[in-house]
Amino acid sequence: MNRKPELKGRAARLARLLPPGGGQAARTPFVLLVVLLLGGGLIGLLVLNSALSEGSFQLDDLKEETKSLTDEEQSLQRDIDAYSAPQSLLRRAHELGMVPGGDPAFLQPDGTVKGVPGPAPAAAPPLVLAPEALTARAPAATPTLPTTPGR
Repeated sequence: MNRKPELKGRAARLARLLPPGGGQAARTPFVLLVVLLLGGGLIGLLVLNSALSEGSFQLDDLKEETKSLTDEEQSLQRDIDAYSAPQSLLRRAHELGMVPGGDPAFLQPDGTVKGVPGPAPAAAPPLVLAPEALTARAPAATPTLPTTPGR
């Protein structure tokens, strides 16, 4: 019952090329190759996953740094806007002893003068304080809320 059929012709020639023993010897290298390929693939996926995780952490750090720098830029822009406001420029000009100019005169392309120039109004000399007076300034008064008796 457990007899092998006899092969003829081409099948017999192919059977003689295979090693005897049912192909067990040929199957072992194939299994090892498959196991090595699967193991190498898993290790490759692990390395790739680690690299992607590292890149994700770097991306998070760069986003945080970008947010910090954006906040700093907005703060500096607010400072620039405050310093370049007309009221701020006027106050600083008065602190430096500058006064508004008088009536202007304009020169025409042919060399004639248009308008009558006028002198700037005289201003009081700027107030120069000693360094001690700058540090000894009284703090600004804070408003107090009225209290009602009985509470």
